[in-house]
Amino acid sequence: MKIALLEPLGVDAPTLENLLEPLRKRGHQVESWNVAPGDTGEILRRARGARALIIANMPLPEEVIRELPDLEMLSVAFTGVDHVGLGACKDRHIRVCNAAGYATEATAEMALLLILGSLRLAGACHHAVLQGQTRQGLLGRELTGKTVGILGTGAIGLRLAELLLSFGCTLLGYSRSEHLHARELGITYVPLEKLLRESSVVSVHLPLTEETRGLLGEKEIALMKPEAVLVNAARGPVVDSRALAKALEDGRLGAAGIDVFETEPPIDANHPLLGAPRVFLAPHVGFFTREALASRARMVVENILAWEDGIPRNVIL
Repeated sequence: MKIALLEPLGVDAPTLENLLEPLRKRGHQVESWNVAPGDTGEILRRARGARALIIANMPLPEEVIRELPDLEMLSVAFTGVDHVGLGACKDRHIRVCNAAGYATEATAEMALLLILGSLRLAGACHHAVLQGQTRQGLLGRELTGKTVGILGTGAIGLRLAELLLSFGCTLLGYSRSEHLHARELGITYVPLEKLLRESSVVSVHLPLTEETRGLLGEKEIALMKPEAVLVNAARGPVVDSRALAKALEDGRLGAAGIDVFETEPPIDANHPLLGAPRVFLAPHVGFFTREALASRARMVVENILAWEDGIPRNVIL
């Protein structure tokens, strides 16, 4: 069968060829490209006739999927799949598998970086040195002993919790489902309002769903302590950027560390967080490590092999 890798996976050519070799050994025709498709027409040209597709985080909307009658399986080199037209996949009974867990370590470490960077005003410190300034006005705060609220206690949230234990933090959790391991780590599950009121740091690790979109808006952010830090290394639309920027501008929130936005960077020059004070911003690099990219490239190939063997893994649909 034809298998098409529609966009680069961030690994070098020799590594990619080694990873794809098991598919070719089974007699499959594997096509790949080292640049992302420029438009819908190019996506269709690359994907036409393929029974299995591999993508990372490029959008694959429903209208494109409906134009691919041979498609039976989609292997996504990402954890979230909100960029995929799942409605069309469901209607067509297309198997969708993701790369769950490939960036757990990377994203948890990024969240910790955003927390520490926000508390210690890392971005402002960097600019102060570049501009020949001193430490005046750059009084930071320590993480040790703080109460940290973790929104979403999946794999990444729990890994962050493990890292935070070394700082002696008190851990609060909010999640649709409660995990035994979270309790073993000392996480106390509380309602969202209580977590926001009592936490000195709030770190977001929720998937983007209709329920979580805009979960942290003006009303919720207003519940947080004036000196609190809000960190988002999950999905941008979970947090209302305008409400967050306004709280920072009005001095009603201590700082924010943000790695994700409503769209992929580059973000609009008029985005409210670009002009907000005490923000530590990154261009969606939480997952972007050598180790994580190699892991996800391996996983998407293994997903196809497992699907072909009748034992699909990492199943979304």
